[in-house]
Amino acid sequence: MKNILIVYYSRMGHTARMVRTIADELEALGNTVTVMPVSEALREGVDWSKHDFVLCGFPVVYGTYHPNVYEFVRNNCTELDRKPNAMFNVTVVARTPFKATVEGNRYMQKFLERSPWRPRDLKCFAGKIDYPHLNLFDKKCIQLIMKITNGPTDPSMCIDFTDWEDVKQYAKHISELAHQA
Repeated sequence: MKNILIVYYSRMGHTARMVRTIADELEALGNTVTVMPVSEALREGVDWSKHDFVLCGFPVVYGTYHPNVYEFVRNNCTELDRKPNAMFNVTVVARTPFKATVEGNRYMQKFLERSPWRPRDLKCFAGKIDYPHLNLFDKKCIQLIMKITNGPTDPSMCIDFTDWEDVKQYAKHISELAHQA
Protein backbone atom coordinates (compact mmCIF):
# COMPACT_ATOMS: atom_id res chain seq x y z
CA MET A 1 0.00 0.00 0.00
CA LYS A 2 1.29 3.43 -0.97
CA ASN A 3 0.26 6.84 0.31
CA ILE A 4 -0.54 8.98 -2.71
CA LEU A 5 -1.15 12.73 -2.61
CA ILE A 6 -3.22 14.33 -5.36
CA VAL A 7 -2.93 18.10 -5.61
CA TYR A 8 -5.28 19.70 -8.11
CA TYR A 9 -6.93 22.85 -9.34
CA SER A 10 -10.46 22.88 -10.72
CA ARG A 11 -12.29 25.92 -12.01
CA MET A 12 -15.74 24.51 -12.77
CA GLY A 13 -15.53 21.06 -11.22
CA HIS A 14 -14.53 18.83 -14.13
CA THR A 15 -10.93 18.33 -13.04
CA ALA A 16 -12.20 17.71 -9.49
CA ARG A 17 -14.48 14.97 -10.86
CA MET A 18 -11.51 13.41 -12.67
CA VAL A 19 -9.46 13.55 -9.48
CA ARG A 20 -12.25 11.81 -7.53
CA THR A 21 -12.38 9.09 -10.19
CA ILE A 22 -8.61 8.60 -10.01
CA ALA A 23 -8.66 8.62 -6.19
CA ASP A 24 -11.46 6.03 -6.10
CA GLU A 25 -9.55 3.76 -8.48
CA LEU A 26 -6.31 4.17 -6.52
CA GLU A 27 -8.08 3.30 -3.27
CA ALA A 28 -9.73 0.27 -4.90
CA LEU A 29 -6.19 -0.87 -5.75
CA GLY A 30 -5.25 -0.71 -2.05
CA ASN A 31 -3.59 2.70 -1.88
CA THR A 32 -4.26 5.45 0.62
CA VAL A 33 -5.10 8.72 -1.12
CA THR A 34 -5.11 12.29 0.12
CA VAL A 35 -6.80 14.80 -2.18
CA MET A 36 -5.89 18.46 -1.74
CA PRO A 37 -6.92 21.50 -3.77
CA VAL A 38 -3.91 23.61 -4.73
CA SER A 39 -5.36 26.57 -2.79
CA GLU A 40 -5.33 24.47 0.39
CA ALA A 41 -1.78 23.27 -0.30
CA LEU A 42 -0.68 26.89 -0.66
CA ARG A 43 -2.55 28.10 2.40
CA GLU A 44 -1.85 25.23 4.79
CA GLY A 45 1.21 23.57 3.31
CA VAL A 46 1.83 19.89 2.66
CA ASP A 47 3.31 17.37 5.07
CA TRP A 48 5.49 15.73 2.44
CA SER A 49 6.69 13.03 4.85
CA LYS A 50 3.23 11.39 4.75
CA HIS A 51 3.26 10.69 1.02
CA ASP A 52 5.10 8.16 -1.14
CA PHE A 53 3.92 9.57 -4.47
CA VAL A 54 2.52 12.90 -5.70
CA LEU A 55 0.10 13.37 -8.57
CA CYS A 56 -0.88 16.84 -9.75
CA GLY A 57 -3.84 17.60 -12.00
CA PHE A 58 -4.43 21.00 -13.56
CA PRO A 59 -6.86 22.27 -16.19
CA VAL A 60 -5.92 24.69 -18.93
CA VAL A 61 -8.20 27.74 -18.94
CA TYR A 62 -7.85 30.20 -21.82
CA GLY A 63 -4.51 28.76 -22.81
CA THR A 64 -2.81 28.78 -19.44
CA TYR A 65 -2.80 27.35 -15.94
CA HIS A 66 -4.17 29.23 -12.96
CA PRO A 67 -1.50 31.38 -11.22
CA ASN A 68 -1.91 29.23 -8.08
CA VAL A 69 -0.59 26.26 -10.05
CA TYR A 70 2.67 28.02 -10.85
CA GLU A 71 2.92 29.38 -7.30
CA PHE A 72 2.47 25.88 -5.88
CA VAL A 73 5.10 24.47 -8.21
CA ARG A 74 7.59 27.27 -7.46
CA ASN A 75 7.06 26.98 -3.70
CA ASN A 76 7.30 23.18 -3.68
CA CYS A 77 9.61 22.31 -6.56
CA THR A 78 12.29 20.77 -4.33
CA GLU A 79 9.80 18.60 -2.46
CA LEU A 80 8.04 17.58 -5.67
CA ASP A 81 11.37 16.53 -7.18
CA ARG A 82 12.24 14.45 -4.11
CA LYS A 83 9.12 12.29 -4.51
CA PRO A 84 8.10 10.01 -7.33
CA ASN A 85 5.55 12.14 -9.15
CA ALA A 86 3.31 12.67 -12.14
CA MET A 87 1.15 15.40 -13.62
CA PHE A 88 -1.84 15.55 -15.90
CA ASN A 89 -3.53 18.43 -17.62
CA VAL A 90 -7.11 18.80 -18.79
CA THR A 91 -7.91 20.77 -21.93
CA VAL A 92 -10.56 20.66 -24.61
CA VAL A 93 -7.88 20.80 -27.32
CA ALA A 94 -6.89 17.28 -26.26
CA ARG A 95 -10.08 16.07 -27.97
CA THR A 96 -7.91 15.34 -31.01
CA PRO A 97 -5.44 12.43 -30.84
CA PHE A 98 -2.24 14.41 -31.49
CA LYS A 99 -3.13 17.17 -29.01
CA ALA A 100 -3.85 14.49 -26.41
CA THR A 101 -0.15 13.59 -26.46
CA VAL A 102 2.44 15.35 -24.33
CA GLU A 103 4.41 16.26 -27.47
CA GLY A 104 1.35 17.57 -29.31
CA ASN A 105 -0.22 19.43 -26.42
CA ARG A 106 1.09 22.99 -26.61
CA TYR A 107 -0.21 23.75 -23.13
CA MET A 108 1.80 20.93 -21.60
CA GLN A 109 4.80 22.14 -23.56
CA LYS A 110 4.28 25.71 -22.31
CA PHE A 111 4.05 24.39 -18.74
CA LEU A 112 7.34 22.53 -19.15
CA GLU A 113 9.02 25.65 -20.57
CA ARG A 114 7.76 27.88 -17.76
CA SER A 115 7.94 25.57 -14.76
CA PRO A 116 11.01 24.77 -12.67
CA TRP A 117 9.48 21.34 -11.93
CA ARG A 118 9.93 18.44 -14.33
CA PRO A 119 7.24 15.86 -13.61
CA ARG A 120 8.49 12.33 -14.15
CA ASP A 121 5.29 11.19 -15.85
CA LEU A 122 2.91 13.33 -17.91
CA LYS A 123 -0.60 12.82 -19.27
CA CYS A 124 -3.08 14.96 -21.23
CA PHE A 125 -6.83 14.49 -20.95
CA ALA A 126 -9.60 16.02 -22.99
CA GLY A 127 -11.93 18.21 -20.98
CA LYS A 128 -15.52 19.34 -21.13
CA ILE A 129 -17.48 22.23 -22.58
CA ASP A 130 -20.57 23.05 -20.55
CA TYR A 131 -22.08 26.00 -22.39
CA PRO A 132 -25.32 26.14 -20.33
CA HIS A 133 -23.33 26.70 -17.13
CA LEU A 134 -20.93 29.30 -18.48
CA ASN A 135 -21.44 33.00 -17.90
CA LEU A 136 -21.95 35.10 -21.03
CA PHE A 137 -18.31 36.21 -21.27
CA ASP A 138 -16.91 32.67 -20.92
CA LYS A 139 -19.53 31.29 -23.31
CA LYS A 140 -18.58 33.80 -26.04
CA CYS A 141 -14.85 33.27 -25.51
CA ILE A 142 -15.16 29.47 -25.64
CA GLN A 143 -17.39 29.68 -28.72
CA LEU A 144 -14.76 31.81 -30.45
CA ILE A 145 -11.99 29.38 -29.53
CA MET A 146 -14.13 26.46 -30.70
CA LYS A 147 -14.94 28.21 -33.97
CA ILE A 148 -11.22 28.74 -34.62
CA THR A 149 -10.42 25.11 -33.74
CA ASN A 150 -13.44 23.55 -35.52
CA GLY A 151 -15.10 22.57 -32.26
CA PRO A 152 -18.73 22.71 -31.15
CA THR A 153 -20.28 26.15 -30.75
CA ASP A 154 -23.95 25.41 -29.99
CA PRO A 155 -24.62 27.33 -26.74
CA SER A 156 -27.15 24.75 -25.57
CA MET A 157 -24.65 21.88 -25.63
CA CYS A 158 -22.72 20.21 -22.85
CA ILE A 159 -20.01 18.02 -24.34
CA ASP A 160 -17.70 15.87 -22.26
CA PHE A 161 -14.71 14.87 -24.38
CA THR A 162 -13.10 12.99 -21.48
CA ASP A 163 -12.43 9.29 -22.02
CA TRP A 164 -13.40 8.08 -18.55
CA GLU A 165 -12.00 4.59 -19.15
CA ASP A 166 -8.66 6.22 -19.94
CA VAL A 167 -8.90 8.14 -16.66
CA LYS A 168 -9.43 4.84 -14.80
CA GLN A 169 -6.54 3.21 -16.67
CA TYR A 170 -4.37 6.18 -15.77
CA ALA A 171 -5.14 5.56 -12.10
CA LYS A 172 -3.86 1.99 -12.53
CA HIS A 173 -0.75 3.41 -14.20
CA ILE A 174 -0.20 5.80 -11.27
CA SER A 175 -0.60 2.93 -8.81
CA GLU A 176 2.03 0.93 -10.71
CA LEU A 177 4.41 3.92 -10.72
CA ALA A 178 3.90 4.41 -6.97
CA HIS A 179 4.63 0.76 -6.26
CA GLN A 180 7.77 0.78 -8.43
CA ALA A 181 9.20 3.71 -6.50
